[in-house]
Amino acid sequence: MAAFLSGLLLLGAGYVFYGRLTQSTVKPDPDRITPAVARADGVDYVAMSTWRVYLVQLLNIAGLGPVFGPILGALWGPQVFLWVVFGCILGGAVHDFLIGAMSIRNDGAGLPDLIGHYLGTAARHVSTFFILLLMLLVGTVFVKGPALLVVELLPAETVGAWFGPAAASWLQSSVFGLSAWLWVVMLVIYVYYVFATLLAIDTIIGRFYPFFALALLVMVAGLGFALLTGGIPVPSFTLANLHPKHLPAWPLIFITVSCGAVSGFHATQSPLMARCLKSEKHMRLVFYGAMISEGVIALVWSAAALGFHGGSEGLAAALAAGGPGGVVHDTCFATMGVAGGILAVLGVVVLPITSGDTAFRVGRLILADYFRVPQGRIGNRYKLAIPLFALSLALNFVDFAIIWRYFGWANQTLAAVALWCGAVFLARRRSRWWLAFGPAVFMTIVTTTYILVEDVGFGLNPRLGTIIGIVAGVASAAYFLWMLPRLAPEEDKPAITGRPTDAERSADSLAC
Repeated sequence: MAAFLSGLLLLGAGYVFYGRLTQSTVKPDPDRITPAVARADGVDYVAMSTWRVYLVQLLNIAGLGPVFGPILGALWGPQVFLWVVFGCILGGAVHDFLIGAMSIRNDGAGLPDLIGHYLGTAARHVSTFFILLLMLLVGTVFVKGPALLVVELLPAETVGAWFGPAAASWLQSSVFGLSAWLWVVMLVIYVYYVFATLLAIDTIIGRFYPFFALALLVMVAGLGFALLTGGIPVPSFTLANLHPKHLPAWPLIFITVSCGAVSGFHATQSPLMARCLKSEKHMRLVFYGAMISEGVIALVWSAAALGFHGGSEGLAAALAAGGPGGVVHDTCFATMGVAGGILAVLGVVVLPITSGDTAFRVGRLILADYFRVPQGRIGNRYKLAIPLFALSLALNFVDFAIIWRYFGWANQTLAAVALWCGAVFLARRRSRWWLAFGPAVFMTIVTTTYILVEDVGFGLNPRLGTIIGIVAGVASAAYFLWMLPRLAPEEDKPAITGRPTDAERSADSLAC
């Protein structure tokens, strides 16, 4: 219990103190007109209330990662608490904040354009298609993942019984290697994604996310209460159970537990809300604070998974029997009863759906920015979105486990790139560049080592792969330090203190 409570307190203190230190690097100006107002277009640049922007940001970044990731990460025992807490405070929240701040100070620019501005044109071209691939992987993972949870909650035989024997038989039949019922649920999710991707951001996402957040809060509060009151025993943090001998942690734990610690996917989401934030004074709450909240979700789930199953060995058996979805189902229903369990599982279902829709939205916006396609007309949005959904449907024929592992590496590689981008941003401002530099070096070592030693990559000897990973990290650090005095200083554009006229808003809308 002491480790769990300490983790919660550290996350709160991280927001208050380290978050304030991080925020001081950009000196938020409450009088500066944000892109949401200066470039309002009624589709993507839409000023929304701060509480709504915070909830949307939280639900955007909190996909399956802070649930499935910590559950799988708990296989390494209580050491997962260390990565969640310190990774979140020192890495993930800094990462999310800097990308959001960079976007606000660059007229709401998306991640590829930010990378191009701070790391060069070649990096922009490469990152554009790399991020598009990641968005496709995220969108596909966050279709099948929540669909599997729904099927677990409502089996085909139960649903089929409502419509008769013929329907029951068809729903349980296999279609392209998956059950017909699973395909039905996935197609329903895809239909929702199409609307969320094409319509104005405040039509569905901004309007319904607060209700989705209710299910999320029920899930977190229910499990947190069970942990704090002894309903779920919290594993003790000892040297004996800190590092299970049967499962080497390096570098797997840092890839497996991404959302909730550090996640490159978040770098694609912060610019979405940078285009909706009305005042710079709320940047810390929205960008740093949402990540801290996700860290709390991850901490709760890692503790619940370990405690409910009696440690890492019991958890391993549960994962082998039903996967992380089965762990979610069994833990929620056992601790919160049927009604609470249903709400809790729905909360977990909501998490990936509210990240999957914005993944496709980001994909559309990346294509729009890259090819300079105005998004005011819905026909232009269709032209960019339809190919994305077609490719995502095709990816469903690839094994889910393989997609998840490639997603994990691509996600953390993007985090390393985004952190390097943030380090250059701060260095050019002559403002505490080390806040991003340290996490950038670490994530460079992690991602390089992972792709070298794992079978999804080159399958090298772990020791050799680690040595090469460290060399890559040290080399990148040395290059950055060599370039540091050569980086041209950058000042913010003059603050806009007056609201634009209707004519200026119209011109900005056309420019988008």
